[in-house]
Amino acid sequence: MDAAFTAEQDEMRRTLREILGRHCGPDEVKAAVRTAAGHDRALWERLARRLGLPGLAVAEEYGGVGCAPADLALACEETGRVLLPSPLLATAVLAVPLVAALGTAAQRSALLPPLASGGLTAALAVPGPALATALALTDGNAPGEWAGGGRAGGVQARTDGSGGWRLYGEAAQVLDGHSASLLLVAAHTGGFARARTLLFLVREDAPGLVRARQAVLDETRPQARVQLRDVPAELLGPDAGDATLAALAATGRTASAVLAAEAVGAAGQALARTVEYVRGREQFGRPLGSFQAVKHRLADLYVQVQAARSAAYYAAWDPEQGGLALAQGLEALRAAAGEAIQLHGGIGFTWEHDAHLYFKRAAADELLFGPVHRLRAHAAARAGLFTARPPAPVSVPASVSVPVPVPVSAPVSEKAAV
Repeated sequence: MDAAFTAEQDEMRRTLREILGRHCGPDEVKAAVRTAAGHDRALWERLARRLGLPGLAVAEEYGGVGCAPADLALACEETGRVLLPSPLLATAVLAVPLVAALGTAAQRSALLPPLASGGLTAALAVPGPALATALALTDGNAPGEWAGGGRAGGVQARTDGSGGWRLYGEAAQVLDGHSASLLLVAAHTGGFARARTLLFLVREDAPGLVRARQAVLDETRPQARVQLRDVPAELLGPDAGDATLAALAATGRTASAVLAAEAVGAAGQALARTVEYVRGREQFGRPLGSFQAVKHRLADLYVQVQAARSAAYYAAWDPEQGGLALAQGLEALRAAAGEAIQLHGGIGFTWEHDAHLYFKRAAADELLFGPVHRLRAHAAARAGLFTARPPAPVSVPASVSVPVPVPVSAPVSEKAAV
């Protein structure tokens, strides 16, 4: 395997960094997240038109670029550097692979071209705070409580008697759920005997659909609470629960690799801004960065970020390692954001400082897709690292006599005792 980046990938990275550098400063990011959409629509259209960003991983037959997931990870590393608020994660990373994997031929032909062009945005709605479970990042995603489980809560689906479906329930923490034109809703159906989890398509203008944007820690990742009050829906693909769970798990593996690259981009930028600050900030008549203690802290952080970047690049080519790479990336981002706040001194501790944008991203991502220790525990369980194995039998040659221990309760003669 040749892990070197191609000329096309380097050019995409350079162009994307140039565009984002002009339009995604901290002030522009803060202004974009406070709009009704939660992102800069003009910038999103420009990225879609010039770079085909939403369609990087969509096949060419559906109007996409036809690139590998590694290209999407490289793009998200650049968007992570500036904490770009956009529908890229919800649409291209979570929704598009599910439509491509589960949708019928008619559904793929109708949905993938507008998704690839950026004209249609989508969001994955999972009941409760269970996105990491649904994507099999921190645990297995067997049908159960995360999708409703046949009990009150979650989202339930039932047939309407004419071949259609109706949904009722609630999903919280839906990424870009307030502005997405299409919702992919995970719902429980079938009762106890045939319980299964399926995905349904819900349009933004469906009667009975109520969406409300939530106040969240990280404004650059807008979230919404979605309520479904007997909403008409279309089943995505055939009625096959096992295929749905497998597609969600596969999407989770790719998403974890992309999120790892995004976290590494944010961590690298937080480190770069901190280094720039300590070079110019003077204390006791000399630059703050000239003190040995500061140098050691930044050197250790640089090694941690570079190790996380290597893990993220490896996971981009082998998504099976995405969980471990995501854990390492989130740890690096949390450490970089923490050091940025501390080394900026008193100004860094103010809530309005730019360093807190990275701190909030680190904390919010771990709440959404982690925590780190569960990501690692699940990866270890999948690899069978801590599976108990029976001890191997010991073979004894026939010529060797093995003394048989005498039971404690057995009588022992005086001569034998001597």
